[in-house]
Amino acid sequence: MILLDASVLLAAEDADDLHHADAVALLRTGALATVDLALYEVTNIAELRWRDPAASLRLRQRIWAIGEFGAIVRIDEALAERVAELMREHPISAYDAGYVAAAERLAVPLASCDERDLIAPGLASPPGALLQS
Repeated sequence: MILLDASVLLAAEDADDLHHADAVALLRTGALATVDLALYEVTNIAELRWRDPAASLRLRQRIWAIGEFGAIVRIDEALAERVAELMREHPISAYDAGYVAAAERLAVPLASCDERDLIAPGLASPPGALLQS
């Protein structure tokens, strides 16, 4: 299983994204997970930035499929505490820390396209790297 952050889901939808092909391939690999926060993040981008209701619907459906065939990690007190710890350990947002904490909980790799905040510090891997493992 691989946990996807919103950037991977968005890259799979955006043909112009540098990670598009790898993100699409990663989505086809099978056992995937994400966090409930991803639904809000992808909907926000598709509706407000892209102004694309059809993409918004596809992204939401993709997340529900991940939940049906894989897992959607939902926030609870223990996860929230781990998020706070990760924020103190690394200069990352609560949102990014939520993905890291969820991947830790499931003991799975985290896929992200966020080079600066997640990939560079070794908290996540880009989609292409996880395809090769």
